[in-house]
Amino acid sequence: MRVMGVDYGDARTGVAISDLLCSIVGTTTVLHSRNTDKTVAEIVRLAKENQVGEIVVGLPRNMDGSEGVRAELCRSLANRIEEEIGLPVKLWDERRTTVEAHNILSEHNYHGKKRKNTVDAVAASLILEGYLAFRGR
Repeated sequence: MRVMGVDYGDARTGVAISDLLCSIVGTTTVLHSRNTDKTVAEIVRLAKENQVGEIVVGLPRNMDGSEGVRAELCRSLANRIEEEIGLPVKLWDERRTTVEAHNILSEHNYHGKKRKNTVDAVAASLILEGYLAFRGR
């Protein structure tokens, strides 16, 4: 069974999918859409196509642990995905994943448009890696 990690954004949504053993991130992609319905449909399509058995959506919390408007949007997205596909959708604290993704890309000389098109996939990978490590314990 594969696990899918999702980093939901207004314009771009990063998606990472584990290998069959759920030990590493196997593939990543970025969905470009400002329409939540289309984003949900694409996530569901990718999950079915890749035989995903579980989905984890990043939950953006503030540094003090509180939740804001963005967290509400992610909870709503997770609920919609779960309703559409009938798979368990978990929420995972994604604090600092985007910052860490930018740092990783800087270390590898990804700048400008190249970075903008990649950062969400890297953030989704970090969400998925954190979740898989937690599950493995």
